[in-house]
Amino acid sequence: MFNVSWLNIRGRSITADQLGDYNPISGYEAYRSNRLLELWYQQSFLDDRLDVKIGQQALDNEFLISDYASLFINSNFGWPMAPSINLYSGGPSWPLASLGVRFRYRPTDQLSLLFAAANDNPTGHSFYNEKDPSNQSVHPHGDNFNLDTGALLISEAQYSINPQPEGLTNASIDPGLPGTYKIGGMYDTAQFADQRYDKNGKPLSSPDSSGIPKEHRGNWIFYAIMDQMIWRPSLASPTSVGVFARVTSNRSDRNVVSFVADAGFNLTAPFKNRENDVFGIGWGMGHTGSKARDADRDARSYADGYYPIRHDEHHIEVTYQAQVTPWLIIQPDFQYIHRPGGGVLNEETGHRLHDETLFGLHTRVIF
Repeated sequence: MFNVSWLNIRGRSITADQLGDYNPISGYEAYRSNRLLELWYQQSFLDDRLDVKIGQQALDNEFLISDYASLFINSNFGWPMAPSINLYSGGPSWPLASLGVRFRYRPTDQLSLLFAAANDNPTGHSFYNEKDPSNQSVHPHGDNFNLDTGALLISEAQYSINPQPEGLTNASIDPGLPGTYKIGGMYDTAQFADQRYDKNGKPLSSPDSSGIPKEHRGNWIFYAIMDQMIWRPSLASPTSVGVFARVTSNRSDRNVVSFVADAGFNLTAPFKNRENDVFGIGWGMGHTGSKARDADRDARSYADGYYPIRHDEHHIEVTYQAQVTPWLIIQPDFQYIHRPGGGVLNEETGHRLHDETLFGLHTRVIF
């Protein structure tokens, strides 16, 4: 299989321009560009038990993803905060991709083992771009096939329970409620800046600091994911309730966010004759690492006025995806962000950013 995908993106990032949240409030939010996304070739072996993909690819299509969470609009329910904030340019995830190779092996119908090695930085540029932390505007055409920084190594094991047979509605034996459980981790070989100290061991916010952070070699992230159906009235019914949960953990000395969790539930076919509609409620949080909070305490000691210490950012989302016609999906969406950016300072007001309430409408046209 050979795949080429291209993006034509319009608009601006409301999160970067107006909100200051840790992660964009929409997984579709990106900077204006006409960009090559993926360019890869995939080949299967061993009666399709093994397949290999090589080329330019976005790892968030296959790794670190909850199927139930993909209903939601907030980007943390897709590629979560840990890699999005802590890796260079957010790592190889939409709308950026990088050169790499991915292996997937299925020893049984219920177990899949995945491994990928890719360049860790799709754009090849540093973290320090306040208006565009993902560096999407640096190479807007996606033609920078960077191989000059570190390598991102990621592996994941996926296990499915109660696989569903074909023709489920006519099955004589209930196969049970399906679920998928995943565990994985990633390691980035590049250099990462210390969150508190400069290269001479002084607080970065001190007047006599060099302003050049101390560097650490390597960065890891561990994660676990659960997707589980917990109820359906009968095998013939399209109605069901599924729940999801996901956690990630990583070190705090070289990462802004050290722990991330999200969870929620989906109700499929909530009304009669609305078999393709889905209602969902999701919650997520990102914990500001201890070293970043120590850096805030240092900054407070040198500040002339008020300076907040960041804590956790929480977001709640309520959404309804309606299949209006076979080619049109409409999804009204509500989000509430508590303590944006962990309670980061709003330099215009001299106080923390206020909590945010957002209403949105997402539409999808299929043709």
